[in-house]
Amino acid sequence: MPPIRDKFTIHSKAVVCQDVELKGDITIGPGTVVHPKATIFAIAGPIVIGSGCIIEEAAIIVNRRKEVMRVGDNNLFEIGCRVECPSIGNFNTISTRARVHHTVRIASYCVIGAACLVVPTDDETLDDYTSIFGPAAERRTWSGRGRVQEADLRLKHAEYLREMLPKFNRLRRGDGT
Repeated sequence: MPPIRDKFTIHSKAVVCQDVELKGDITIGPGTVVHPKATIFAIAGPIVIGSGCIIEEAAIIVNRRKEVMRVGDNNLFEIGCRVECPSIGNFNTISTRARVHHTVRIASYCVIGAACLVVPTDDETLDDYTSIFGPAAERRTWSGRGRVQEADLRLKHAEYLREMLPKFNRLRRGDGT
């Protein structure tokens, strides 16, 4: 297997801390915040991260497939989560220490609860508004109530981080795209 060539495209409005581990072909969209000690590996295919996402400390995003891994807008990857799924919609929350296998595709407005393990044997797509919770990874469908408030809170959270992280961390520079 040939060595992985690093190619990072970081939007000028994105906030990516210097001590983030990036490997492979990675594109980070405007307004996205990547905390220190996060890891993004494009092992087999490229990773494209949309706008307004928050990737917290020790979060790991890996693409093991040849196809492009697309992460939508305004997603939250909490501390210590690991995500390998090839497609993620918008406004999803992957909670602390959750793991999502590469056979899962996530639609929009989904929540993967803390420490949940989502590892189906066959390819699976989570429908919009799916919530996975508990040690047995039980599933429910969210009614969507409070969606607007959740989105507003997520935007304020990202805005706060874009203001505060540069004060206490060195940043990787975007290439102006």
